[in-house]
Amino acid sequence: MQVLATPMSDEPPETPGPVDPIAALVHQGQHREALAACARAHGRVLGRLCMALLGSQADADEATQETLLRAHRAMPGYSGEGTVKAWLCGIARHVCAHVLETRRKGRELAELVVLPDEGSDELAIRQRARALRGALAQLKPSERDVLVLRFVADLSHREIAHACNLDEAAARKRISRALARLRAVMPGDAV
Repeated sequence: MQVLATPMSDEPPETPGPVDPIAALVHQGQHREALAACARAHGRVLGRLCMALLGSQADADEATQETLLRAHRAMPGYSGEGTVKAWLCGIARHVCAHVLETRRKGRELAELVVLPDEGSDELAIRQRARALRGALAQLKPSERDVLVLRFVADLSHREIAHACNLDEAAARKRISRALARLRAVMPGDAV
């Protein structure tokens, strides 16, 4: 007697999602093309992420370039787990951590800027940004990293988990706790 396997539901079998063209280039060994595609597709996100973590545009620009260089060197070992964006943000996070470790103590995180006239909206925005950077500086690096990955790099919980070597539930929990801690350290008038 021959038994035929029949699906339990009328839904079609799951098919893998679309292949990321950058990941395809990496797997084909076209690393220069993949690097150029990474810079085009994710360069702005990496720049914002590095700026949020470092607080200095010059340092962020250097960290973004270093991230892309490290990604290029790591392409032969790229496993394809997670998204390319999450992989790049994980590299950027490590680059920024290294920059922060090597900074001299007492170096100010905020850029030196001329403040606009009193009463302008731009002044309020800059003051809030300065208060937020100060509050972020009071968080543990792991807390700061997940908040920046979530709200600056706009990564999903799954992508954050991949970038931080966590499972998704742990990433969600870390984001939730980091938000609560950020609210606790933010100045009352900046909340």
